[in-house]
Amino acid sequence: MKFTVEADCTPVEARQFLGLPDVTPLNEQMVKEMSSRMSGNMSLLKPEELMKTWMSFGGQAQEQFMRMMTSAAAGGLGATTSR
Repeated sequence: MKFTVEADCTPVEARQFLGLPDVTPLNEQMVKEMSSRMSGNMSLLKPEELMKTWMSFGGQAQEQFMRMMTSAAAGGLGATTSR
């Protein structure tokens, strides 16, 4: 035996009929929180803020990069002269 049931109802009515919880307030709170966090983080993408962040690493990062390149160059030269 096979039978088909067709229900014409809104999502809210279906949720109530099936006994599922109404998560609308939770969803609204999540969307509001995500919007506020996104707005807060947008200020970090301004060029001035990016430069401040990058420049805070300035001397240390540049010095470390130079040491790495120097040691790589010295290692490469040592390998070619030992042959």
